[in-house]
Amino acid sequence: MDRKMWPVIGLLLLCSLTDQTNPHKMKQRALTAQGQDCTAIKASTPNAQSGIYIIQPRGAHEPFKVYCEMLADGGWTVFQRRTGRIVSFDRKWKEYKHGFGYLEMDHWLGLANVWALTRSSDQTSVLRVDLWDFEGGSASAEYSHFRIGDDQAAYKLSVGTYKGTAGDAIRGEYSGIDQNGFGFSTVDRDNDGCSPCIFGDIAANDCASSEGGGWWFSGCGSASLHGAWHPAGDNIGWGSGLHWDTWKGPAPYSLRATRMMVKSM
Repeated sequence: MDRKMWPVIGLLLLCSLTDQTNPHKMKQRALTAQGQDCTAIKASTPNAQSGIYIIQPRGAHEPFKVYCEMLADGGWTVFQRRTGRIVSFDRKWKEYKHGFGYLEMDHWLGLANVWALTRSSDQTSVLRVDLWDFEGGSASAEYSHFRIGDDQAAYKLSVGTYKGTAGDAIRGEYSGIDQNGFGFSTVDRDNDGCSPCIFGDIAANDCASSEGGGWWFSGCGSASLHGAWHPAGDNIGWGSGLHWDTWKGPAPYSLRATRMMVKSM
């Protein structure tokens, strides 16, 4: 294949991928829910395999598609996956709200959908973050009582007890950068609390601009998985990257792959 065609093909592929999680596109097709979330689907069908399913959480107005990881400990609803640079996470508020990417590959499910998954007052949810480095290592972090607020609350992050092997990067590797309780920020919607935040002789007014992508920034924090993806050999030292600083460091280390999932209890 002529290499001159690669950029064109890549652009067409990205446009196709972006439509996969766009709720406005999916409204054109009638969807029938298979369960309220991946946990319920796995509970009702123990031999269910990982893949794309249609769910409708309690209180959600319409069903929507998700990727379910069906594991031994139950069904997990994936709301973030990164494995490379084919899907850019350098997006603004509207796209982070509604979602983008391709469910079977790299994607962000959308803040509105994550809120729908965690909003119910009669159930609790567990957040699981899986991380992979370039040296063959992996680690995970789990948080009990995970939920996010609604749009008016800027989808404020709330997590409970941590357990795992990656370290509690959400609360931070040192005091004063706890992301728990902060709203989501993008380059066009700043909720990070920096006015400015001081790092040595550097002042940051906007964490999303320096860290990249959207996240629950706080000063600017030890966790940020939506910056630019960097390949092996060029993944250390970047301010923007896929960072979970309680696992890899001390120099900024951009991870090879990440996955964020939620399971209802």
